[in-house]
Amino acid sequence: MATHFPDQLLTGVPYPLGAHVDGNGVNFAVFSANATRIDLCLFDARGRKELGRMPLPECTDEVWHGYLPEAEAGLVYGYRAHGPYEPQRGHRFNANKLLLDPYARQLVGPIHWSDALFSYRMQSARSDLSIDRRDSAPAMCKAVVCDNMFNWGNDRPPAVPWSRTVIYEAHVRGVSMQREDLPLQERGTFRALAEPGFIDHLLKLGVTAVELLPVHAFLQDRFLVARKLRNYWGYSTLGYFAPEPAYLARNQLNEMRTAVRRLHEAGIEVILDVVYNHTCEGNELGPTLSWRGLDNASYYRLVPGDERHYIDETGCGNTLNMSHPRVLQMVMDSLRYWVQEFHIDGFRFDLGVTLGREGEGYDQGSGFFDAVRQDPVLAHVKLISEPWDLGPGGYQLGNHPPGFAEWNDRYRDTVRRFWRGDAGQSGELAARLCGSADMFDRRHRKIWASINFVTAHDGFTLNDLVSYAGKHNEANHEDNRDGSDDNASANWSHDGSIEGPTDDAGINAIRQRVQRAMLATLFLSRGTPMLLGGDEFGRTQYGNNNSYCQDSPISWLDWDQAQQPAGRQLSDYVAYLIALRRSSGSLQQQTFPVGSKIATDLHDIDWFSPEGVPMTSECWSDGATRAFGLRRASVAHYTGPGKNLARNPDYMLDYLQEDGTPDAVEIELLLFNGACDPVTFTLPQPALRWQVVLESVNLAQSVRILAADAIEVAAHGLTVLSAISPEFAQ
Repeated sequence: MATHFPDQLLTGVPYPLGAHVDGNGVNFAVFSANATRIDLCLFDARGRKELGRMPLPECTDEVWHGYLPEAEAGLVYGYRAHGPYEPQRGHRFNANKLLLDPYARQLVGPIHWSDALFSYRMQSARSDLSIDRRDSAPAMCKAVVCDNMFNWGNDRPPAVPWSRTVIYEAHVRGVSMQREDLPLQERGTFRALAEPGFIDHLLKLGVTAVELLPVHAFLQDRFLVARKLRNYWGYSTLGYFAPEPAYLARNQLNEMRTAVRRLHEAGIEVILDVVYNHTCEGNELGPTLSWRGLDNASYYRLVPGDERHYIDETGCGNTLNMSHPRVLQMVMDSLRYWVQEFHIDGFRFDLGVTLGREGEGYDQGSGFFDAVRQDPVLAHVKLISEPWDLGPGGYQLGNHPPGFAEWNDRYRDTVRRFWRGDAGQSGELAARLCGSADMFDRRHRKIWASINFVTAHDGFTLNDLVSYAGKHNEANHEDNRDGSDDNASANWSHDGSIEGPTDDAGINAIRQRVQRAMLATLFLSRGTPMLLGGDEFGRTQYGNNNSYCQDSPISWLDWDQAQQPAGRQLSDYVAYLIALRRSSGSLQQQTFPVGSKIATDLHDIDWFSPEGVPMTSECWSDGATRAFGLRRASVAHYTGPGKNLARNPDYMLDYLQEDGTPDAVEIELLLFNGACDPVTFTLPQPALRWQVVLESVNLAQSVRILAADAIEVAAHGLTVLSAISPEFAQ
């Protein structure tokens, strides 16, 4: 790479944005509507020494651009933007501050926290109205010009139908930091994510997609560094086109591509958790690292009439201005980049409501939603929204447009409360078991739109949900003030005094039983299930329900625990549940159940009391109701005995015609007992030859024929029966 550069750039072109190599040189293009000049700064390979500085010679449609002949991939660069420093008018230009290209595709060098990273003098009485003239380049990371050469071979998206999708939420760093069988350099990186042992674990469970917490480059916030903590989750984006450098063992972008390719080879999709609602620059007192210095008034939503301050609907100090066409373009370009260049299969949008905000508030027809829904590149990927933010009218569960799935926190809270034994939860649980039609059955949306989960990265793990009555976030150094106080958790000790691990066998038995009941509920509900990574073997965060800053064993998966007998048994149980789900005809249906007749005395959905009679409105409204039955019926198409993993092949033969391909009616009966005592259920009519395919109170599952017209369901238990009707579908 030459270190001698010309005195000036050629004109170049304004599209595409970013730095692009064409074999003869590199074209640079960056948006700023309000800058008066933008300089391209070139650095040595390590980003430590500035080698040259040249103004971009042309501005077309508010895009500044220039062309550097003979430049190659690997060139290190940044920008400096000239213009007014008038915070009261929303302008914060300061050419002393080196700025990261918003389209940077790879970063070099860390950010070293220094007051020079701020555009104002931090000790000034005028605060951000003052201006700091120190050069921030020594403290700032830089961008690297990249090419996209990679041999994808015959890689194809797994394209798993929503009806068969099971999501595993994971953290690139957390899944492998305690993998002592891997080289130290590879732990916590994409290379470990591609390692056969981890992929085999996913395959044994039966999950079809990994949803990764943010992998976009993110900032280690100054307040966390001061506390000797780290931004672990990554919801503080520094670059929307660059992977987090810490996740690259050898600083090669293709490490991430290799991980995606190997997961695809196993039939597993990759979904990215993305943060387009705010950036790492914070409010008016935050650092100037990229967007703020390039065009603060365009990139961010500012308070009308008081442009010095930021509209903050995210709780993170700023909100990206998605109403601006260039900001929307940046987000759309980023999404397409990850799909086209990294073969990503879907996205989970953090604080998705913010992305749908227009001038008058949240809008299902916002520019962002409309742009995504019509985009041909994004038309085939999975789109998931976190349907809330902190702004006015910020809770919009069920109010996203068709094509989007949504995290369903109503499902989470209801399942937790029912199995904790709270009063008045049975009717609410019934609605959640059926895909939450009360929220999602509109605009021809499908049942998969409800992303069902009991735990996620934000909150307790499943083990902690049954082991702690309250949060224990002392390690975060915020005096246990952070994190939710409403967790619908319990420690299941007799007087509530035993928090966390105990040697009391009785308490442990109840805790494990409730865990298994919640897992069974999750995988046997209509909608799309999401499992928090590590819950399958009992992972604990020691009561921490806000581990955003815990890059430590508090957050990392403990694979030694996974190999212990209890961990292996629970993983086997989860794998059985997923197989049971996969074998269920009812759970493959993507329309909401409405009580349609399937066969004589059988509907697609029916509800029963423990006495075997239909549930009445009085039963549902009775706050003391803790037990009920759900019967689901669907047309089943069989191609031979034993195809349904949940059944005995010999039992199946009773209902197969000579060609082995009849249509039959498949019936499932789910019996819920959220009470502290066993409940005997009388089985509803018509009488069928039932098999017991699940008893959640047991870790080891075995299918057996039920030779009675009643069955006892243990306390805190879920039992599932299955049958085939001899009457073909009508």
